[in-house]
Amino acid sequence: MRPFLAEFVGTFALVFAGTGAIVVNDVSRGVVTHVGVSLTFGLVVMAMIYALGNVSGAQINPAVTLALAAAKKFPARSVLPYFAAQVAGALAASGLLRLLFPAHAGLGATLPAGEAWQSFVLELVMTWLLMLTIFGVAGQKIAGVVVGGVVALEALFGGPVSGASMNPARSLAPALVSGRLEHLWIYLAATTLGALLAAPVAGHLYGGKRGRT
Repeated sequence: MRPFLAEFVGTFALVFAGTGAIVVNDVSRGVVTHVGVSLTFGLVVMAMIYALGNVSGAQINPAVTLALAAAKKFPARSVLPYFAAQVAGALAASGLLRLLFPAHAGLGATLPAGEAWQSFVLELVMTWLLMLTIFGVAGQKIAGVVVGGVVALEALFGGPVSGASMNPARSLAPALVSGRLEHLWIYLAATTLGALLAAPVAGHLYGGKRGRT
């Protein structure tokens, strides 16, 4: 049960800190800033990788779990339990944020600022790049810094348009708790597809030598 508990805790921390930063930024009239929100997402991912990586791999992202399984670097029998733990952790975080900030409308839900297709393409490409990075550095001591840095980087430039989800659980939980479901399909489909598309590319680039968890 330890890996599943670790995925619950890690995804809870990601959603609570990341979407919590968005909520606090809203209620404090911009004190956190967009840069601060982006750094919060990157830093919490980095922290969870170092805190929980030796227990569960600190995947904390259903798209990452699915892509690792597709690349045969993660056992297929553990995919659904990991999904359950990740979604449960995300929902617990959004539920707590609702309790803390009952008047906030979106709870940090990811919503497109422009056309839906723009956000779809952005989320697909950003998740592809993130997953490719994960394949490249997984198992290395620098992995937390690199992966957290990529999350922060992509949130910095993609956040104003798509919300920079790159994670189905991160988008699913605040959407369900806040009732903002109208664009959820973008963040479930694009992130999953982007992560899966990274698997064959990583296979050609690394030849199976990296990306182990």
